[in-house]
Order: sequence, then structure tokens, then C-alpha cells
Amino acid sequence: MNRYQISTPEGTRDLLFAPARRLRAVEQRVRQSLEDRGYSEVITPAIEYYDVFAQANPAVGQENMLKIVDRAGRICVARPDNTTPIARIAATRLEGAELPVRLYYSQKVFRSIAEGHGHKSEFLQVGAELIGSDGLEADLDILTAAFSALEQAEAGSFRIELGHAEIYKALIEALGVDEQTAEDIRRLIENKSFAALGDALAPYQGSAAYQALCAMPQLFGGVEVLDQVEHMTGNMRVLAAVAYLRRVYTALEQAGFGESVIIDLGLVHEMDYYTGIMFRGYLGGAGAAILAGGRYNALCAKFGRDLPAAGFGIDVERIAETGSEADNRQVRDTIRIALTKGRLEKKTLARMKAAGYDISELESPSRKLIFRLPDTNIEVVLAKAADVITYVEHGVCDLGVVGKDTIMEKGGSFYEMVDLGFGKCRFALATKKGKTVYGNYRTPVIATKYPEVTRAFFSRKNMDVETIKIEGSVELAPLLELADAIVDIVETGSTLKENGLEVIEDVAPISARVIVNLASAKMNKTAIQRIISDLERGGEEQ
Repeated sequence: MNRYQISTPEGTRDLLFAPARRLRAVEQRVRQSLEDRGYSEVITPAIEYYDVFAQANPAVGQENMLKIVDRAGRICVARPDNTTPIARIAATRLEGAELPVRLYYSQKVFRSIAEGHGHKSEFLQVGAELIGSDGLEADLDILTAAFSALEQAEAGSFRIELGHAEIYKALIEALGVDEQTAEDIRRLIENKSFAALGDALAPYQGSAAYQALCAMPQLFGGVEVLDQVEHMTGNMRVLAAVAYLRRVYTALEQAGFGESVIIDLGLVHEMDYYTGIMFRGYLGGAGAAILAGGRYNALCAKFGRDLPAAGFGIDVERIAETGSEADNRQVRDTIRIALTKGRLEKKTLARMKAAGYDISELESPSRKLIFRLPDTNIEVVLAKAADVITYVEHGVCDLGVVGKDTIMEKGGSFYEMVDLGFGKCRFALATKKGKTVYGNYRTPVIATKYPEVTRAFFSRKNMDVETIKIEGSVELAPLLELADAIVDIVETGSTLKENGLEVIEDVAPISARVIVNLASAKMNKTAIQRIISDLERGGEEQ
């Protein structure tokens, strides 16, 4: 039998019985919460024209859209986002409606996903949009709706973090960099890549915006982070946004949500989309954000009517899977750190030992893969490099130590928080002596174990290359005339020299990095930062 007749596409699944009942129960509670607050349901088509999203919401990249061609040859997409179609409705169908309009939806979104990461390409989202109202009262309306929805969903222990789009925009404009540099800096802040951000900003140390931009990834926690940024910059736009966040925080605290609010000034997602306050929600036991929202005053205007708007969407499937604290009896009371087996494992354990941790069980011969460190709430998990990323990304481990090479090749959603400084080597482009891959009209053939790193490197050069993946000794490929060059990890270069090859260009430096799960960074900040500090201190004491 054809397997496509009996299986489901990548990222989709069947839900039967108890999981289906759990999902519908969570969905109904969130819907009821929004209806109780005066939000009315709308339903948009599952299929829309590609232009609706491509022109109105560039935050949804075309590589993430599932495309369909209709009978007339027009490109359509399966709905990748719920807010954009509702902005279209508000601008084109609700001209006579009294403002503000409160709308909510409960419908699927569809995404094209990378294979092998375990992400969903189809999931149910319930969300709310407040159209036609701006200012503090409107932002509090949508925020309290989000808090109430998560409470009604019985989401257990959750946190909602607040940020403001104007902070990054004001600082990056003051820095005076080109568009590509600004985007590179934004991504480093978003991923909390402290070391790489410092390197990227080093040429701008004389700028007034330098200190605040360097600190942005670390500015998350309580209201004290607002005090910190106020001492770092005199930028009036930044200070105005910080003062506004303080007013929002105070109002939420007075409304009884104070224990569930955190501030993250490094919240810099989708800067072309959000225009004001931004927020994300995290749930204990879920590996990624379960809620995302903010103010997007420019969106409706792209459909012909200039209306202020704010909203949020909740991944009710993730909440249903995680379960409430009352139902979930397997909630971990430990912090798990995943270590890459081999040299990085030994180097990391040596640092932990130098910092005072008892690692005697890990030093003894054993086939165990999970170890509880004595007198701590820390578990150490031993895994292959690519699996460290998988475990951290999905939240079954809170943090991990992995090489930059694996991060660059595999990718994923996590924070890259610290460069530990050991395991140093580099990616390099190498050829036979006297040869080059530049300056001719033929498409070069590049052999590598790291096709994603290779494609990204040549893409930055606007060069087309043909990539061949090699699993073994990649140096053989140019010797056997299979490839013109290789991209590989180089430490001393002796293997290349012995085989008549030479480095013609460095691609990227490599070292051991600490990566942290998105939700764990917010839910267990103090414990994780203590472990990271111990790893850094252990290096100093060795």
C-alpha cells in the first residue's frame, strides 16, 4: 500500500480521544474568556492570496508559507498567520462599525517547516484583536485579556514578558548603521548571543547607543531592568518607551498580575511589524512561547484604512499538551544541562569541578546518560552534539553546551548566551594549492559535511555553488576531482597540508557555546544564570 495513503504530512498529526478532548476543553475556556470580555468571533478563509501576507506582513517569510496555485494561475497560501486577515477585514468590511472593535478567532495556522526539528506545520491558535483604539488603556485591555485567557485555560505557572519596539528602533537609528547590519544586530539581540553581539558592536564603541545595545540581551527580569537602561542612555525615544513600560507594569501589578509579569528589553522580534508594546507568554513545561502579541498600528493601513490595533495569539495545542499543573504530575524540579559527548563534555565537566560541583559519578566508568549532581538540583545529560540542540530546543533540557559548528549547521530556536572560549577551531574554505573558486564563469562544486554553513557562506557572497555532502574525509573530494573546494573544520591545518590543500578563506570561528531554552531562560532565570556564572568562573580557576 502507498504509505502516503495512510500517513500524515510532516508536522501534522491525528488527535484521538483524550488529547482531542483536552484540546477542545482548553480552546473552549479561552474562547469563553474572550467572549466574556466583549470579543466577537470572526472566521477567515483557510486559503488566501499570497499578496495578503507578502505585502502586508513581511515578518512571515515566504519560505514559511505553504503555497497553492489556483485554476487561474494565481498564487495562494494556506493561512500562515491569523492577524493579517483580520486586519484585512477591519479595513475593508467594518467601515461602518463603531470603534473600537473587539474580534477574536479560533482557527488553524499553517507553516512550512524544516524537516527533522519536530515542529508543527499546522496548529490551532486562539487570539484576540482590538481594532481602532490606541494608548495605555487599549494596551491594558489587550494585555489583561491575554492574562485572563491563560488563567481560564488553566495553563498553570506562566509568565508574560513585556518589551517595546521603540527601544531597539531608536537605538539602532542612533547607531547609524545600514539595513543589513541593523538586521544582523537585531538577530543577535533576539538570540541573546552576548559574545557575538559584542563583536558586532565593537566598531561602534564611540556611539551613545553602544552601551545600551550591548546590554539589551541581558536586560530581562523584574522592573529593575527599566532602571538599568535609564542609566545607560539619554535617548529621549528610549526613555519615553521605558516610562511607558513602567506605567504598564504598574497597572498590571495593581490588577493582580504582578507575579506573572517580567520585562525583556531584548524582545526585538518582527521589528517591521510591531510599532509599540510587545509581549510573549511562557509556560512551565513548554519549550517555546505559548503566546505572542503586541501593538501593530501600521498593519491595517496596508489594506487601505489607517487604524491602530493590538492583539495576541495563543497556541492552545501547546497548552493542552503541557497540561495544567494540577494534571501534570511529572513537572521537573531539576535544571538539566545537556553536554556534547567527547572533548566538550570533558572540558565542561572540568570547569564544573573547578567551580565546586561534585562530578565523581561522571568521572567513573558508566553507561548511564543522565546523572544527578550530589547536593544540587542539577541533572547532567550526555548526548551527541546535534541532539543537545534538539533537547534544549524542545525544553526537555534547560541549557546545553555545544560547538558553534553544530549551531550554525543545525539551527533552531534557543538563546546562544555564552562563548565558553574552549574547543576553538574554525570553518575554512580550502582548495588544491594554486586553485581558486572565484573569478571564473563555471559554478563551483563544494564538498562538505556542513551544507547549510556552506550555502549560507556563499549566499552572503551572492555566489551560486553546487554542494555535495560528504560524510567521511572531505579532503578526498578535490583530490579525486569530485569537487573544486571543501568547507570543513580546521584546527591546525596539518591534514590539509599533508593532502596538498590550502585554506583560501576563513568562513567562521568555532568554539563551545552555552545555549538555553527559550522558556527556561524566563521561568528559571536565576538558576540558569548561576550555572552559567559557575561555568565561567570554573574557567578562571583552572
